[in-house]
Amino acid sequence: MSVNFKNIHIGSMVKQRTIELDMDISRICNFFKCSADEVEKMFLHEDLPTNILLSWCKLLEYDFFRTYSQHLILFSPPAKKDASKTEKKRTELPQFRKNIYTKEVIDFILELVNSQQKTKRQIIDEYRIPKTTLYKWIMKYNKKEIEDKKK
Repeated sequence: MSVNFKNIHIGSMVKQRTIELDMDISRICNFFKCSADEVEKMFLHEDLPTNILLSWCKLLEYDFFRTYSQHLILFSPPAKKDASKTEKKRTELPQFRKNIYTKEVIDFILELVNSQQKTKRQIIDEYRIPKTTLYKWIMKYNKKEIEDKKK
């Protein structure tokens, strides 16, 4: 299953992970204290409340929230930089770097390049991935792919 970072259907991702782990429905029902029908309904939901999704993350040992982070990396509009506003607003919330790319995002981008769905220039412009980063990925991961095919 290829992850669609633009249109996330978290219920189907949760279902896919339960299938991959061959997790018994009774274990899931015991964990959530609900019926099998309620579990099946969760699989059909495009989104889930964060407390429920957090529970799924723990049960299935997978960070589903990372999917949303990757969506932000790929599809959030660039922050406007105003030179006249040099002072940043303070926040008590934790601050995260935006340019941390997971293997899934790298694979997604390389698939776009290799299948010629997008040009390198389009990827650089649309996803704001630095040119040097994109070219390093192409060299590194396409080289690995060629070596793996030779084995």
